[in-house]
Amino acid sequence: MNPVLRTVLQRLGLGMLTLFAVSVIIFSALAMLPGGYAQNILGQGATPETVANFNKELGLDRPAYVRYVEWIGNAVQGDFGYSYSGTTGTTKRSVSETIAPRLYNTFFLAAMAASIAVPLSLFLGAMAALYRNSWFDRIVNSVTLTTIAMPEFFIAYVLVYVLAVKLKIFYPNSTVSIGTPFLEHLYRAALPAITMTLVIIAHMMRMTRAAIINLLASPYIEMAQLKGVSRSNVIRHHALPNAWAPIATVVAFNLAYLVVGVVVVEVVFVYPGIGQLMVDAVSSRDMPIVQACALIFAATYILLNLLADIVSIVSNPRLLHPK
Repeated sequence: MNPVLRTVLQRLGLGMLTLFAVSVIIFSALAMLPGGYAQNILGQGATPETVANFNKELGLDRPAYVRYVEWIGNAVQGDFGYSYSGTTGTTKRSVSETIAPRLYNTFFLAAMAASIAVPLSLFLGAMAALYRNSWFDRIVNSVTLTTIAMPEFFIAYVLVYVLAVKLKIFYPNSTVSIGTPFLEHLYRAALPAITMTLVIIAHMMRMTRAAIINLLASPYIEMAQLKGVSRSNVIRHHALPNAWAPIATVVAFNLAYLVVGVVVVEVVFVYPGIGQLMVDAVSSRDMPIVQACALIFAATYILLNLLADIVSIVSNPRLLHPK
């Protein structure tokens, strides 16, 4: 078997095993939480018989391992069950239908931030490496270090105060709905997208800069420079193609953050994404929604890291030409 294909299949198998282990941890951790949805809805004055009947109606009286097998089996098919808050009597609210529009909003926000952050960070990193120790390099490094040191909620509040309250360019709240037009959605999601861009661009820019500077000291780069190749062509045609492995890894990590780490940003801007939904579900002890959101976050993180591994493997000449 081709060494690249074999390594990719091994990574995929490890990813599936990791996702299975994470699903067990998610289900177990939420099942062991004190209290429950019945106590939250019925209140402290509810009798044990009332709580038991309520749990039986929701199917929570069965053993945990039975509920886990049923849950993970249905989740593989895209069915996350029914929300507790919508499962009373004959009324049932599907978790998948509840999550779908919120997941779209989160991916929309992540795509906005990524479309700005990825090309900008690659450009700034390459330019900072090209003009190392210049005033441009020092300014870019100072700004990125400052943004790294600030938590995202602080950056969000600063942007709200400056761009929404003082300058009145954007809305302070990014509330959208299913019927919101595309351009209006872009406008309302601008502030959280800018916040997330400022948070992740520093990591990607500095990793790109470090990877290119490390490669610029390689013998084949020095040979290209001795042949008279311009520094911009050296970076574009010689350094960047060999720097994709470390750059792809840090880009994948930050793209995973755009989806997984949006909880704080969505709460600050009241953006109706999956992070905001998860926070609301935790408050109301709606465990099926919490489990589904956590599993989606874990699957996204693992998938993007697998993608980074595959890019690193495919771009490795020693695997492409093992002889």
